[in-house]
Amino acid sequence: AMGNPFGLGGAASSGMRWAGGRRRCAGPSDDFIQTDASINPGNSGGPLFNTAGEVVGVNTAIFSPSGGNIGIGFAVPSALVQGVVAQLQQNGRVERGWLGVSMQKLDSDLAGALSLKDAKGTLIGGVEKDGPAARAGVQPGDVITAVGDRAVTQPRDLAEAVAAVKPGSSVALHLLRDGKPVEQRVTLGQAPDTREARATGEER
Repeated sequence: AMGNPFGLGGAASSGMRWAGGRRRCAGPSDDFIQTDASINPGNSGGPLFNTAGEVVGVNTAIFSPSGGNIGIGFAVPSALVQGVVAQLQQNGRVERGWLGVSMQKLDSDLAGALSLKDAKGTLIGGVEKDGPAARAGVQPGDVITAVGDRAVTQPRDLAEAVAAVKPGSSVALHLLRDGKPVEQRVTLGQAPDTREARATGEER
């Protein structure tokens, strides 16, 4: 992990990649690499690279009760960074799809109550009035199993699949309603209260 810890100058540290797919803010795009390579305040924005010299992430945050490194650091995966940079270059802002639903994890008890064979999919707990899902006819109690050709087995899968689609695009939702498969097309929107990262750095 390279960076400028505490403003002391360029530095590098080494460690293990513990896991991927970590969530810190429970946002739809949370997908952090966790590492014990020392990351301290001032390292943010520096590269996390592997032994082959390939950049695999961008240092972003640490978990620390003291404000210093305790061996739990997080980096945004390079694939996600590439997508964000491409959008900033092309559009000057980052756009993510929005469905307008509240989600609930489907466990075995809920699956049984809904007469489903297994607990794969995401249960829709609520549909926002006048949102994209409501306009498309999605209903509370529906279980979404895929967005286009991307399978959905848990709420995080649905959030990531929707966020990856450009607002204004139409996608097919594969869902179960009363135990029966239904395909519903929906035109995704842009969340009205989303704070956008703009290429100019301005905030509106």
